[in-house]
Amino acid sequence: MQKLKLALIVSTLVLSAGASQAEDLVFTLKNGTNSVLNNFHASPVGVDKWEDDIFGQQVLEPGESMEITIADGRDVCDYDMRFEFQGDDLETTTDTQNLCELGEYTIHE
Repeated sequence: MQKLKLALIVSTLVLSAGASQAEDLVFTLKNGTNSVLNNFHASPVGVDKWEDDIFGQQVLEPGESMEITIADGRDVCDYDMRFEFQGDDLETTTDTQNLCELGEYTIHE
């Protein structure tokens, strides 16, 4: 009986530890505009400042796609997104999406 109780406690701890780990959010971002997308920021809804640029030194040319991974360790799905374009071609654009359910996102003019 003692071994059964111990096994139940251990399995409960293992399951709850696995459930508490946040999974990476992965989706494809497509540039459906005629302008170069220089910067892409994503921050959980309710966070008052933008996270670092996800692209780093990369850009997303018109018509190109890129797989985006947000591995911030958070256990949230709703993110605000900010898109900054090269030069004065297009103004900065923002949107809010549930990134847990998103497989692909296309930014349009």
